[in-house]
Amino acid sequence: MKQRVITAVIALIIFIPLLYVGGMPFAILATLLGLIGISEILVMKKKLLVSPEAILAFLMTFTLIEPVPMLGHIDRTAVLSICSLCMLLLTVTSKNRFSFDDAGVLILGSLYVGMGFHYMIMARDVGLLTILYAFLIVWLTDSGAYLIGRKIGKHKLAPHVSPNKTWEGSIGGTVLAVLVLAVYLYFFPQRYSYSIMLLLTLIFSVGGQLGDLVESALKRHYGVKDSGKILPGHGGILDRFDSIMFILPIMFLLNVI
Repeated sequence: MKQRVITAVIALIIFIPLLYVGGMPFAILATLLGLIGISEILVMKKKLLVSPEAILAFLMTFTLIEPVPMLGHIDRTAVLSICSLCMLLLTVTSKNRFSFDDAGVLILGSLYVGMGFHYMIMARDVGLLTILYAFLIVWLTDSGAYLIGRKIGKHKLAPHVSPNKTWEGSIGGTVLAVLVLAVYLYFFPQRYSYSIMLLLTLIFSVGGQLGDLVESALKRHYGVKDSGKILPGHGGILDRFDSIMFILPIMFLLNVI
């Protein structure tokens, strides 16, 4: 527990100031986090971090994360298409060391991680209060689900993926997030009306929990407890940002960011 608290404090000391500053410093941080995230998928897949497929995965993830202005006139779609084709070519040239399944995992993993952190940068560009809104949904939902689930949780939510999560905790976490964000939205309105934003908050809270379950399924498939070890006591980057990486694309689709 002591190690977990120390790691959290150090991480927040680094993350919060850059979140507040925004702009290029935060974009660089989000990019580094995303590249670490795809490296965790490579490690779970038992792929070397210095290999042709890793370089292609890093390039795809970087291309997806970076805002268009930073890339200048580079065609993002062209880069992604070329990298995908090169990965497929590796299935021919690697002498069965790299398979079609491997290519599929890394391409999908790059999309999963790259788009999540791309929209994190976009949300911060919209405004500090917008990205704080997203993070508050995640933090409140997670905290509420843990505390309420531990107290009264009996009915398993998805035991084949995450044995400790319960329906009671899930519902309790969402209720807590909606109640607290109701106050936040009153003082800091977002894009839509108050009532619509409350409804969207419920949707985002559920979406964040789905993101958590997706990452749990990924870890269970590869037989690992944590996605990485970069955050002692907390696991990896994907462990800490799995929910927000699901919420932010949904926020974009619903025109909140």
